[in-house]
Amino acid sequence: MTIRTPSNAALLRPEELTTYERGGGARTTPLVNKEVGTQSFITGYTSFEGGAVIPFHSHNCQESVVLMEGEAMMDIDGLEYQLKAHDVTFIPPNVVHRFRNLSATKPMKILWIYENTSATRTLAESGQTAPVSAEHVKK
Repeated sequence: MTIRTPSNAALLRPEELTTYERGGGARTTPLVNKEVGTQSFITGYTSFEGGAVIPFHSHNCQESVVLMEGEAMMDIDGLEYQLKAHDVTFIPPNVVHRFRNLSATKPMKILWIYENTSATRTLAESGQTAPVSAEHVKK
C-alpha cells in the first residue's frame, strides 16, 4: 500500500506491497520506483532464505546495499567481506559482486539502492543483461 500526502510524497508499507520470487531462495520487494514518482533512483528489499546465494553480477550504475537483518558475505574483487546488520556498502558501476546468506537456517534481508531508474543487472557467468525492474514481475 502506498499512502500519498498532499504534496505527492509517499509512505510505503512494505508488508502490503507485492513481493517477487527471484529464484534460489531470494525474494524482492520493490519500494521507491518510477511508479511511486522518482525519476532518479530505485530502492527495494531482497530477502534471502537460509543458505541462499545470488549469482555474481554487476550493474550499469552505482549501488548501495544495507544489511537490514541477518549475517551476510559480500564477495567482491576476489575477496570476502562479512557484514552484520546495518553495515552499508557502496559498489561502483560494472563491479562484479554478490551477497550470500551466512546462515543455513535464518533469513537475511538487504535494502538496495540504485542511482538511476534504468539500473541493469549483468550476470557474470552468462553475460546476460536485463533491467533490474524485469525481476519485478510475477513468475
